[in-house]
Amino acid sequence: MSVSESNIESLRRWRLLLGRYAAQPLSRAKFQASDWKLDQALEYLYGREYDGRGLSRPGGGAGSLDPSQLRAIDWLNQSRKLFPKDVFERMQTQAIERYQLNDLLNDPSVLRSLDATPGLARALLGLRGRLSGQMRDAVREIIQKTVDDITQRLKSDFVNALVGRRNRQRRSEVKNAQNFDARATIEANLKNYDADRGRLVIRHPLFNTRVKRNLPWDVVLCVDQSGSMMNSVIYSAVIAGIMAALPAVRVKLVVFDTSVVDLTHLAHDPVEVLLTVQLGGGTDIGRAVRYCESLITNPQRTVFALISDFEEGAMPGPLLAAVQRMAQARVKLLGLAALDESANPVFDRQMAQRLANQGMHVAALTPTHFAQWLAEVMN
Repeated sequence: MSVSESNIESLRRWRLLLGRYAAQPLSRAKFQASDWKLDQALEYLYGREYDGRGLSRPGGGAGSLDPSQLRAIDWLNQSRKLFPKDVFERMQTQAIERYQLNDLLNDPSVLRSLDATPGLARALLGLRGRLSGQMRDAVREIIQKTVDDITQRLKSDFVNALVGRRNRQRRSEVKNAQNFDARATIEANLKNYDADRGRLVIRHPLFNTRVKRNLPWDVVLCVDQSGSMMNSVIYSAVIAGIMAALPAVRVKLVVFDTSVVDLTHLAHDPVEVLLTVQLGGGTDIGRAVRYCESLITNPQRTVFALISDFEEGAMPGPLLAAVQRMAQARVKLLGLAALDESANPVFDRQMAQRLANQGMHVAALTPTHFAQWLAEVMN
């Protein structure tokens, strides 16, 4: 019986999904040569799931593949070419985070060949206590690359939001898209209207300067360092580093589980912050919030941001009382269930509602939206 092209594509996808336990091996008559490479790369990584569960490898069959056919560096190079970038990044993170691929964790040169991403940084930070000195140096380099990449993407958002507002009375030679004055540009170029083509020719675009602010604001970042919040920890560290370099914004950085650690002295160095945090353990949010409350000297010029999943391990009374006191003192309160570029929160909604009832604004924000929120609060 003939198989339609759509059925062949469906069969191909199922065969690649099922791997070694598919009823039929890959057929050279139905599949392309590249499918063999895809199957080999997938089997090298995800075949470990079967091995970890003690399942025996099916015997025989032309399509069976032995993970030993590949080395880690070969697998990395091949997979980088075979899969879309986002898929490959997810696979390399799972290789370390879920399967703890030994070849990747024992060879610094292999580790350095990985693409530095927040997901990979999260996985490596969780394993750093089990790595040799050479491997820890390689991990530091990857963390540094990840921090540098995030900083480069976010710095302008915070600088533009917190350092100055646009001054429409003065023009600037700095051609920054965020300073572009569309209305004034149109008015100044109306004389250049091309009637034949029906277009306005912009010969002299106009840009506004920014008025530098002198805002005596304190920003207190209180960061839950439990494993589920690791993405938010990474972005919190980077944001603290960016803000620490801004004039007239004083940053205080506190991380917690059942203990509270004040990392304000390291706020300017996100890499050192990330290599200092201890993942896992219980959660005593109330203790951390009460400590941060003691740091506040000018309530009406203070932003307090609690970055947490709100899974309180202690009695909630002290936490709610501290939030209520800060709200009554007119501290700007924000509870962030997620602070990263996906802003997909997993949190205790009941506790979040109780915090909101005490005066805390609760949200999941991207870093850019967090910068915008800070700018609104500080105006």
